[in-house]
Amino acid sequence: MGTMDVQSLGYLRITAEDPHNWAGFASHVLGMEAIPGDGDVLHLRMDDRHHRIAIEPANGSEGFSYGWEVADAAALDVAAGELEAVGVAVTAGTKTELESRRVAGMIHCLDPAGHRVELFCGADGGDGEFTPGRDISGFKTGELGLGHVVLMVPELEPAVRFYQDVLGFRVSDYMLAPFKATFLHTNPRHHSLALLEVGVSALHHFMVELDDVDDVGRGYDLVQAEGIEVARTLGRHTNDRMISFYARTPSGFELEYGWGGYLVDDASWEPCELTATSSWGHTPA
Repeated sequence: MGTMDVQSLGYLRITAEDPHNWAGFASHVLGMEAIPGDGDVLHLRMDDRHHRIAIEPANGSEGFSYGWEVADAAALDVAAGELEAVGVAVTAGTKTELESRRVAGMIHCLDPAGHRVELFCGADGGDGEFTPGRDISGFKTGELGLGHVVLMVPELEPAVRFYQDVLGFRVSDYMLAPFKATFLHTNPRHHSLALLEVGVSALHHFMVELDDVDDVGRGYDLVQAEGIEVARTLGRHTNDRMISFYARTPSGFELEYGWGGYLVDDASWEPCELTATSSWGHTPA
């Protein structure tokens, strides 16, 4: 195990044909604060950070990136050294990239499945208070990060080894059937990353967690009232005990909107095999 210490999932950068298609969905349904960025970029605020999610226009090869937070510039240097020591090509963020992400430092590389991994430090705060797009109690972020991402990978083993052995993530639990998946944590949130072996490299979904279960229920009503596709019905997961539903986003992938996620204590946690992902609900629509 290395000395790398990734603290949390700090930001997401995703693409859409028209980023502004996200504005109504993010603010009116999810309760995020949608703020126009440079050009056609849309920033989504969830807390006191400048933004947690950036939606960019889709332009060919530029895909999604996942921003993992480290403590400071020294930790970023350690991370770069450890990646290079195991033969991973590391590139420093350009001035333009740092400015667009509103961070002090950033390096990036590719995981074995080709997902763009960004490690960063020094995120900017936002201008003024976070103003939710609808009346919600707020999102559960802070040291837990913005939520979690579930990434599809062609081969599970090399991806798990990279995140566990190189980036220092810790296994929470795993599935062998009906599909192969590994759930990993970097802080007390049960998982900040899950990897699914499905033969392709893509984002399956990302999850945001609310402070109040009623926010999730009202969101569920709004998704249906707005005619947004429910990808999975309201249900409860077996591993992190999250009560959530999944909605189809304007970018085509799914978003999990949840409450009540379990917190892991590394001192006592034992990874185990899951045989079902949900104890009730989460029916594919």
